[in-house]
Amino acid sequence: MSRVPSSPAMRGATGRGAHSGHETLARSLGWFSLGLGLAELVAARDLCRVLGLEGRETLVQAYGAREVATGIAILMSHDPTPWIWGRVGGDAIDIATLATGFGDDNPQKANLAVATAAVLGVTVLDAICAQGLTADKRLARPGRFDYRARSGFPRPAAAMRGAASGFAVPADFRIPGPLRPWPSRQRSPGTPMAAAHI
Repeated sequence: MSRVPSSPAMRGATGRGAHSGHETLARSLGWFSLGLGLAELVAARDLCRVLGLEGRETLVQAYGAREVATGIAILMSHDPTPWIWGRVGGDAIDIATLATGFGDDNPQKANLAVATAAVLGVTVLDAICAQGLTADKRLARPGRFDYRARSGFPRPAAAMRGAASGFAVPADFRIPGPLRPWPSRQRSPGTPMAAAHI
C-alpha cells in the first residue's frame, strides 16, 4: 500500500470526547440555572429587599420561572446549545434589570454591585459554553484525515497472531453427533476447532 503524503490539509480525526468539556460545563450551568430559579421563586421578597429593588418581586419570580425552565431543558436535552444561548439572552435581561437599581435613592448599591458582578461572571461562562457548543457542531473543514496510525484492532497484529490456535469448541457449540460427517465423530470432545472440520 502506498503511503499517503502528508500535507497541511491532512489532520488526525477527533472524536466526541474532544467536545465533552463544553457539554460538562453546559450541565453545570443547567444545575446552576435550576438552583437560581428556585431561589428567585421562593425568596423573591428577600432578594429584592437585599438588592434595594422593592416592588419588583413579581418580575424576579418571572425570571426565576425562566431559569427553572431553562435549567430543566439543558439537563434533559441531547443538544443544550440553544438553551445555553437562551441563558446568554436571559443574562442580558438580568443585567439590564439590575442596572435600573443604581439610583441615588437605593441604599443597597453595594449589594447590587456584587450581584451585578456575579451575573456578569456567569454571563461570560454562558457565552464561552454557547460558543464552544456551536463550534463543536460545525462541519469539519475541507481536507483529508490521516488514519494511517489506526489499525482497527484492539492490539497489535503480532500480539493477536495465533491467539485462537488452541481454542476448543464448547460442547453446546458443536454440531450434534448424528449430523456430523463420519470422520468428525471419531474425534475426542476436546479436539481443537481447527482439526474438527465442523
